[in-house]
Amino acid sequence: MHQSSTKLRLDFWQIWNMSFGFLGIQMGFALQNANASRILQTFGADVEHLSLFWLIAPITGMLVQPVIGYYSDRTWTRLGRRRPYFLTGAILAALGLVFLPNASILVAFIPSLWVGAGFLMIMDASFNVAMEPFRALVADKLPTDQRTLGFSVQTALIGIGAVLGSWLPYVLTEWLGFSTLAETGEVPSNVIWSFVIGAAVLVGSICWTVLRTTEEPPETFEKNSSSEKTVKSAGLTDIFSDFANMPRTMKQLGLVQFFSWFALFSMWVFTTPALAQHVWRLPSTDNSSLEFNEAGNYVGVIFGVYNLVSAVFAFMLPFIAAKIGRKGTHATCLIAGGLGLMSVYLITDPSMKWLLNLSMIGVGMAWASILSMPYAILAGSIPMLKMGVYMGIFNFFITAPQIINGFVGGLLVKHLYGGQAIFALVSAGLILLFAAAAVFFVEDKDDIHNIEEIEDL
Repeated sequence: MHQSSTKLRLDFWQIWNMSFGFLGIQMGFALQNANASRILQTFGADVEHLSLFWLIAPITGMLVQPVIGYYSDRTWTRLGRRRPYFLTGAILAALGLVFLPNASILVAFIPSLWVGAGFLMIMDASFNVAMEPFRALVADKLPTDQRTLGFSVQTALIGIGAVLGSWLPYVLTEWLGFSTLAETGEVPSNVIWSFVIGAAVLVGSICWTVLRTTEEPPETFEKNSSSEKTVKSAGLTDIFSDFANMPRTMKQLGLVQFFSWFALFSMWVFTTPALAQHVWRLPSTDNSSLEFNEAGNYVGVIFGVYNLVSAVFAFMLPFIAAKIGRKGTHATCLIAGGLGLMSVYLITDPSMKWLLNLSMIGVGMAWASILSMPYAILAGSIPMLKMGVYMGIFNFFITAPQIINGFVGGLLVKHLYGGQAIFALVSAGLILLFAAAAVFFVEDKDDIHNIEEIEDL
């Protein structure tokens, strides 16, 4: 559905302020991605069970995001429609960040592994509360020809936040002397303080967006959506009917998202054990040695590299999309990511670890595109009055593949890959190539090649 509206065009810094909170969200999310497996292994989790603990994130996302989207479409407060959810989610996620690496302090009452898993669940649910309305806010405020720019700026801020979060434990150790070792069953101080700093940045950046961004009152929003048919609400059951009647483009993007996020989940879960085993040549039972923690720190480094590439590359996406279209851009980036992940297999010694940063260049290109192109394509095909709920429903295509991977990923590593987590990364690269092929079956009626979008940069 092509949408016409009278929305005012925003300048670059207005778009920047609108998405600035995502920097803090992604800083916290990156800390989790780079360190959750390491923390859980420290608390006693086996490698083949890691993917089961990581199920917490997609399950909470699947349950929370559509409901948050539904209610944010229908909310109006002094802070507006979307901003109350940003703020609430940020505060709760910050608490999860502080307590996750400190779960061992409650070991006298509950095993630290289960305490950590509980705080991981709280943190994931809160990230989802904060994250979903940000996608809808970009679609709410920007006219069609600025949406690729809007989601690209959002992706750049995601990348900056993720670089900070991914590199922080390494920086605290190498530059400030924080310890990378701890007693058995306890998390090193460099990781603990990284999570505390991440919590502070998360709350601060969300407050910046809340204070520097306005939202249109209901009467203005409804005027911009006047061409759409208003349907009487049947309550939360609307989510199920909206799911059944999702636009064709959304269904086609679903297959692309399925392959993309199945691959990403494998990367996040298994990179730490993969590098420890394949590059540092450690046994799978080693989860506390100096070498294991060095491998864990370096996972943060290379994750920071792919996020840095993503932050820079995001600003190039509008130019590339204007030349080869959004579908061509997304497919190209996914191919680069697939090849990057598969190339990790070629690195087999700690002296070669710097080559891992080259592998992450392709992953960063894919990550930038995954965070922007599908949403830019999707936004033009869904009704403005249901932007929040459909953005939440679209999250099903992100969470479902992660849930499936969570159940089968550990089994594949244990039984098919002989306990060698490196093959989970190689297969993830191959699956990104499948995602690239699926892009060409997506119908993008709103793929506008507009030079004004480039001029806004």
